[in-house]
Amino acid sequence: MSSFANLKRNRSDIKTLTKAIEATSQPAEAGSKDDTRFWQPEVDKAGNGMAVIRFLPAPAVDGDDALPWVRTFSHGFQGPGGWFIDNCLTTLNEKCPVCEHNNTLWNSGIEANKEIARKQKRKLSYVANILVVSDPTNPSNEGEIRLYKFGKKIFDKITEAMNPEFADETPVNPFDLWEGANFKLKIRNVEGYRNYDKSEFSAKSALHDGDDEKLEALWKKEYSLKEFTERKQFKPYDQLKTRLEKVLGFEGTAPATKADTAVVSKFNDDDISVIDNPVTEDEDLDYFKSLAQ
Repeated sequence: MSSFANLKRNRSDIKTLTKAIEATSQPAEAGSKDDTRFWQPEVDKAGNGMAVIRFLPAPAVDGDDALPWVRTFSHGFQGPGGWFIDNCLTTLNEKCPVCEHNNTLWNSGIEANKEIARKQKRKLSYVANILVVSDPTNPSNEGEIRLYKFGKKIFDKITEAMNPEFADETPVNPFDLWEGANFKLKIRNVEGYRNYDKSEFSAKSALHDGDDEKLEALWKKEYSLKEFTERKQFKPYDQLKTRLEKVLGFEGTAPATKADTAVVSKFNDDDISVIDNPVTEDEDLDYFKSLAQ
C-alpha cells in the first residue's frame, strides 16, 4: 500500500507517467453497465452531453509503483458462427489468435481482407479512478469516486496536458490532487458516434482547497485497478482460437488469399497505430454481450 506522504512528495513526477505512456503506446474487460463502481456520462436525444470530472492518482491499495490507469484490449465482432466477444491477450503482452488472424489477412495485400481485419480489430480502453465534480443529468453522482472507462481520444487529451505542444504552456499532471485540473467532458454526436474533441482541462486547482486530511480520506476510497489485468480476466490462447474458428466458420487458419469471412462491427474506425492490431475509439462491449445473449 502507498503512503499519503509519498503521494504528495512525488505528485509532480510527470516524467514517470510520460515514460509509462510511451511504454504502453506500442504493442479485461471487467466492469459492465451493471457494475455500480463505474460511471459513464449520459447524453440527450441528439447525442450531446457534458460533465466535469477529476482524474485521481493511483489508488493507495495498489502500491507506490502503480500507475493511475490501466490499459486493456478487447475484441467484439460477428461472423457466420456467431459473436466473438472477449478480452485480448495482447493486454498481457501475449499472443492473441484474433490479432494473428488479422495480421494474416492484412499481409495478404487484398483490400477486402484488410477491411475484414479492420472490423475485427482490437478495441483499446483505459480505466482510471475519477471524482465526479459535475453531472447535470445525474446530480446524485457529484462528489462520488467512480471508475471511468475511456478510449484513445480522451487519453490523448491527458497526454497533451502532460506534454504541451507549445513552449509557453505549462505541463500539468491531471492526476495530481493539489496541482491537477478538472476535465470538462464535452460529448457531441458526429456521424453517429460519440466525439470528444471539444473536451478540455480547466486551469490548475487543488481539490478540497488542498486540505491534506480530506484528500487522504478521498484517496483511500479509490478502487484498485489491478483486477482488470489479472490472469482470470483472460481466456487461454487455445480456448480463444477454438471460439474464433467457430465464429468465422472454418477450422484452422483462414486462407489469406480469399476474403470470404463476413463480419460486422459497431466500432468506429480510428487511426491505425499498429497495422496488425488496429485500435478504436471507446465503445462499450455490453452492446455485443446483449446481442450474444
